[in-house]
Parts: sequence; structure tokens; C-alpha cells
Amino acid sequence: MSRITTETSFIPGPAGPLEALINAVENGGTTEVAVVCHPHPLHGGTMTNKVAHMLAKSFNVVGITAIRFNFRGVGRSAGTYADGIGETDDALAVIEWARQRWPDAAVSLAGFSFGGAVAIRAASLSDPARLITAAPAVDRVHVPLAQLPRCPWLVIQGDEDEIVAADVVQSWIQKLPIVPELALLRGVGHFFHGRLNELQDTVTAWLARHPVAVAEQDRHL
Repeated sequence: MSRITTETSFIPGPAGPLEALINAVENGGTTEVAVVCHPHPLHGGTMTNKVAHMLAKSFNVVGITAIRFNFRGVGRSAGTYADGIGETDDALAVIEWARQRWPDAAVSLAGFSFGGAVAIRAASLSDPARLITAAPAVDRVHVPLAQLPRCPWLVIQGDEDEIVAADVVQSWIQKLPIVPELALLRGVGHFFHGRLNELQDTVTAWLARHPVAVAEQDRHL
């Protein structure tokens, strides 16, 4: 694996600065970047959550720089919780910042639980190269169905999830006009206890099957 450098930063957000952690891959040039959204701010969710960390690490493993950030009101990020709506704006601000910092790079989006639902909302408005959502809380955060992501999209769900029920997520995605790929992990709960390596393997294998085309990298130049 390429050498990874870690940088802390503050990214301008709509409610004030957003605390961010950037795990950058040193591989001769950044051609891809991933933005990772963390779980619910009112239930202890932060950018250092172990599932958000594993999502970021999974991107790093395949040579992609990852940005995690704290939603408004979390850690040292300014602002207060805003029902998933303001947090979507936060994610969009981080995506735009990434595109300005690495103008030649394709940007992918990922998120866990609350952050997974926010990532879907943000993807609908930002046209990322790829989207990965782990146990997306679509029953808790409103995701408008009139406009949905058009990019390759993976949903990773544990079939024993005690917080975001697998049948709820499966029922939701089956109603979508374009159904994302579903990786249903047997015997896995919401926080992927003891199964984080399987989560990583699922992400890296899917990324390998869905490489970013040159046209995606040129889209935002």
C-alpha cells in the first residue's frame, strides 16, 4: 500500500468551519478522493467512528485519498445539528472543497448510518464518481426520491442490524428506479462488531470492479 499521510484541517462550511481529517495517499499524484460521512451527531457519531474510519481506510488501501469531517456542532466544527438537511449542506461544502484542492481528481462519496443517508442526499446534488453507503438510515433521514444518485452505488447492510433493519433498507432500495448493488452480510449487526475486515474487503472488491473512467475525472475540470 502507498504511504499515507494524515492532515488535520478546517474546511469552510455553511454554518462555519468544519473540522476534517485527511488521509492522503502519496502515490505520485492525487487522481481520486473520497469524502466519508459519519453517523448521527446526537448519538455520539463523529469522524473517528470505527466504521467511518474503516470506510476511509478501504479507500486508502486501493490508493484513494480519504477525507473525514465532523458535521456541524460535532467536535470542533461550528454550528448546531440541523436534521440531516444542514448536514447535507456540510457534505456538499466538503465535496466542493475537495474538487477545488484536487481539480484533476474524481470525487467519490461514502457514509455510515445517518451519514449514509446524508451521503445519498449529497450524491443526488453533487454527481460523484461513486457512492458507498453502509447501513444507510433511510428510515430516519428523509431522502427525496425525485432525484437520486446516477453513479455506481453500493449499499452494505448487515442482516442482523439492530438499529437500521435490513428489511427496511432492502424494501427501500427495491422501490428505487435504479436499484443499487446490495452486499448483505450475514450475521452482521449495525456497528460491524468483529466484522470490520469483511467490510473493508467488500468495499475494496467493489471499488476494483467499478474503476473511475477518465471521463469521470474530467467531469469537473
